[in-house]
Amino acid sequence: MAIDPPYLAAFLVGLSGGAHCFGMCGGIVGALTLGLPPAPGHPLRARLPYLLAYNGGRVISYMVAGALAGGVGAWAAHLLSVRHAQLGLQLLAGLFMMLLGLYLAGWSAALSRLERAGGVLWRRIEPLGRRWLPVHTPAQALGIGLVWGWLPCGLVYSVLVWAIGAGGALEGALLLLSFGLGTLPALLALGTAAAALAGFMRRPAMRRLAGTLVMLFGVYEIVLAARMLSG
Repeated sequence: MAIDPPYLAAFLVGLSGGAHCFGMCGGIVGALTLGLPPAPGHPLRARLPYLLAYNGGRVISYMVAGALAGGVGAWAAHLLSVRHAQLGLQLLAGLFMMLLGLYLAGWSAALSRLERAGGVLWRRIEPLGRRWLPVHTPAQALGIGLVWGWLPCGLVYSVLVWAIGAGGALEGALLLLSFGLGTLPALLALGTAAAALAGFMRRPAMRRLAGTLVMLFGVYEIVLAARMLSG
């Protein structure tokens, strides 16, 4: 079964944004991992259910946000010419992806302002996660992950803008699911204390490569929308 290009692209955006994930969420993952209850036997095997629960909750929150964004976009498209509204949103998503690429590569801090704006919502949501601390069970870890998914993040916000033009709530949720799955390798590796990989992903060359890849996705979206607008 073939994977739709937008979902594959969203997965690759999440994957290539691993350097940003290390910088943005590394402290959270480290604190959560160090706070886990000690368990006999293989440490990775004991830690894995918690790491999967943290990240599962995070991805579920992404999907909820994606469904909301996709639903709003579909509603707005019905108020306007559907074709032109979707193409306009696709152009906007492409521009955001280019800004995101510049941000990931360290060439621009434009999206950091968007993250600061998201901090207003985060200050209201973050206290909800404290009721699950300290974490003793994977169910508590899932609750923490559901809150963690709303952490202000320029990477997530850019994909949410993309989800507005995805066509509907289901498509928006699937786009954010694809993106969330792409972020899993980096954050699971960080949670299992892969220090060598973390150092590798933080290298400036890796950040520039990730940023360039994301900018290419943005260019692809813009060119595709422009060609459709020109008939």
